[in-house]
Amino acid sequence: MIKIENLKFDEKGLIPAVVVDNITKKVLTVAYMNKESLEISMEKGLTCFFSRSRQELWLKGETSGNFQHIVSITADCDNDALVVVVEKDGPACHTGTDSCFTKTLWQSQELSEFSFEGLYELLKGRKETLPEGSYTTYLFQKGIDKILKKVGEETTEVIVAAKGDDKKETIYEIADLAYHVMVLMTEMGITTEDVHRELASRHVIDHKVKQEKMT
Repeated sequence: MIKIENLKFDEKGLIPAVVVDNITKKVLTVAYMNKESLEISMEKGLTCFFSRSRQELWLKGETSGNFQHIVSITADCDNDALVVVVEKDGPACHTGTDSCFTKTLWQSQELSEFSFEGLYELLKGRKETLPEGSYTTYLFQKGIDKILKKVGEETTEVIVAAKGDDKKETIYEIADLAYHVMVLMTEMGITTEDVHRELASRHVIDHKVKQEKMT
């Protein structure tokens, strides 16, 4: 474990802190800490930064209620930058967005990695713009009953494929089911983060149960 004394603050007594969401792994913001704000962060378990514009400490969430609960703080190899992993109570950005990093400058089409979060954002866009000729648009226009019907149909197809011990077909049908479930989530305003948090809470409970059985 590294100590604060081992960190390299710059000539103004500051060190950059990259704040990362513990669940989505998104970079939420980049802020600065001085020795005092870092000590407060570690003492409270909440992110506290130093505002370069106001020249004062600020506890994230103190006015907005969007506190960031610290999971871990890690220094880089040179001890002059920090990664702060957090679980947040609300938007990280003062504009109200989930992350401060929302403006894509460039992205490789070949190397872009699929993610459920990316698919969810795409579905949200479809729901807002309803482009013509889109199957997703068709589902949103038909509404919740149609979406639920498709979820039921795809669930049945997964069962049939798995019962037939057809791995390739089962994978295909699971992908179809996952897509329609995410359409349902979008329709109901349920985010991937909501589901992730629910699963994470079950993991913690399961871990505790296992420990109790061992003692």
